[in-house]
Amino acid sequence: MIQAAYIHIPFCHHICHYCDFNKVLMDRQPIGEYLSSLEKEIKMTVADFPDNELQSIFVGGGTPTALNANQLDSLVRIIREHLPVNERTEFTFEANPGDLTKEKMTILKSAGVNRLSFGVQSFNDELLKSIGRSHRAADVFQSIETAKTTGFENISVDLIYSLPEQSLEEFKSTLRTALELNLVHYSGYSLIIEPKTVFYNLMNRGKLHLPSEETEAAMYELLMDEMEKKGLRQYEISNFAVRGYESKHNLTYWNNDEYFGFGAGAHSYVDGYRRSNYGPLKKYIDPLQNGKYPLLENHQTTKAEQMEEEMFLGLRKTEGVSVWKFTEKFKVNPLHLFEQEINDLSAKSLIEYTDEFIRLTRQGRLLGNEVFQAFLQ
Repeated sequence: MIQAAYIHIPFCHHICHYCDFNKVLMDRQPIGEYLSSLEKEIKMTVADFPDNELQSIFVGGGTPTALNANQLDSLVRIIREHLPVNERTEFTFEANPGDLTKEKMTILKSAGVNRLSFGVQSFNDELLKSIGRSHRAADVFQSIETAKTTGFENISVDLIYSLPEQSLEEFKSTLRTALELNLVHYSGYSLIIEPKTVFYNLMNRGKLHLPSEETEAAMYELLMDEMEKKGLRQYEISNFAVRGYESKHNLTYWNNDEYFGFGAGAHSYVDGYRRSNYGPLKKYIDPLQNGKYPLLENHQTTKAEQMEEEMFLGLRKTEGVSVWKFTEKFKVNPLHLFEQEINDLSAKSLIEYTDEFIRLTRQGRLLGNEVFQAFLQ
């Protein structure tokens, strides 16, 4: 049974310098046609894979809240009409501070959206400007206050560290301000320079000045320490929450469970197949007009791939990989299957294990990619 759905809205008012997600500037885009095609894809998929009870729906982008009020109303109507949503479903919208007006928040709240995830990144206005963000710190305070008065309690913010020219002191200030908001969920990600971004081009020209690896590690350790002091439990490498407010949707990915993905460039994991949709809008829309899925890739995972994924995704969680659940799922004990890898990583103090679990140490969280790579053949 599929328990999660991701819905991609690729439209943005502007493009951030670090973003490599599938997105387009909104001007003169066929937004109405896109929403109509999205509805077709959802209807086709639900007909082919019926009887699912979704525990989570996550609407991301792009910038879903860049849609105007009428477009946003159409989107949530499509979701409510065709996907099994009830009061227990975690229903999340990504939002840019400043984009989400009181009118839009009321539309979302009325449609059953119960979780908002704001892309804050930093509270330093100069830094926000330098990374291509359109909002400023004042917009964050205003948006979160409006969200609370509209009735939203489950609010998360994303932060990015190791930004160009960012100091440890600056990140400490951003963290302090973020925690003063007293929210139930925070995510903190290290900047990754991806191809085809403004930052990638600047880096290749020697014009991007990033903090050292030592400073980046110090920022991550500061993030973990300050969240713990505030009583926020680290449940995944980059995510912290008041107990009970962990993201059900993201846990779907880290638990290696299956999920639907709708929209241009969206990824799915359904019935053992990892599928991805075409990213360009025309290539996404055209097949759906003819009653066909807009699939770019449709890969049936092998048992070996599924077991590798179970390890490197599960190890992102602080509770790690359950030996019992892995054995129950794949009929083989991971301590035996990956004995060499586990022994090598344990000797480097990157993981710890018992008969019940395999998980990262604190040092392992700092060097997560090295750990994950060990389980990929």
